[in-house]
Amino acid sequence: MASNLKYLDPRTLAKLQGLELRARSIVEGYVSGVHRSPYHGFSIEFAEHREYSQGDDLRFVDWKVFGKTDKFYLKQYEEETNLVSYMLVDTSESMRYQSADAPMSKLDYAQCVAASLSYLILQQQDSVGLVTFDNEIRSLVRASSNPSHLKQLLHVMESARPARKTQTGPIFHDLAERLKRRGLVLILSDLFDDVPSMLAGLKHFRHRRHEVILFHVLDPAELEFPFRQTTLFRGMEELPDVLTDPPALRRAYLDEFGKFLQAVRKGCRAQNVDYLLLRTDQSLEIALSSYLASRMNRVK
Repeated sequence: MASNLKYLDPRTLAKLQGLELRARSIVEGYVSGVHRSPYHGFSIEFAEHREYSQGDDLRFVDWKVFGKTDKFYLKQYEEETNLVSYMLVDTSESMRYQSADAPMSKLDYAQCVAASLSYLILQQQDSVGLVTFDNEIRSLVRASSNPSHLKQLLHVMESARPARKTQTGPIFHDLAERLKRRGLVLILSDLFDDVPSMLAGLKHFRHRRHEVILFHVLDPAELEFPFRQTTLFRGMEELPDVLTDPPALRRAYLDEFGKFLQAVRKGCRAQNVDYLLLRTDQSLEIALSSYLASRMNRVK
């Protein structure tokens, strides 16, 4: 991949290098040292027992425990192989949005988050892959633990051209079948799509026994609707332009947006999916370090 980078134009190359430097800065300022994987597999170091579930491999039933309790328990062992993570970045047209008070667009913010977490994962000698999507899967980079893999991930993210609408539900169903190895699925999106369909896709990931973290990336204007004067709102994702008087509809907008957020959060809780709302005017360092610290405490 490094050989391809020299053919990029200077502006693109500078952006990629800046993104990599920021990712390093965020991560190195937060943590040093290697994590202990929260996943358990079947290797040589015994960890604990868990109850048998239909479909589990009977080879790992602890028959001594069965003889004492008349219940089936499986031996679990510490995972020796690396954790596999999959970054899913929404590159639909609505992710281009950037209000006057936001330092970057939703897509730029999502890319910074994905770059930072990818760097962290690779520093821990684990594997990370990348998917960019809108109404189709636009790119799929297979997971690798090679440190140089970060440059390929950044190049693919930088090549994204947000111009289409999104369809999270079908995309998530497709990926749940494609990502064969159980791992950590990290989704970065504004989720401007049909919520029941999106939640059904998340359920499919959970059914395939992936752990899922949903980073809900939103612009402050979308959350607060600060507009005061007659405004022409440009339509995105095949929606028409709308000329309106914002004060007349602000309350109704905020009510509807609140219901949208509530439905997403409730659905994530029901599926045991981690949910984190990220505002694009929020310090990336603070947002990520706060979440990673709480996650590490849960994993310990």
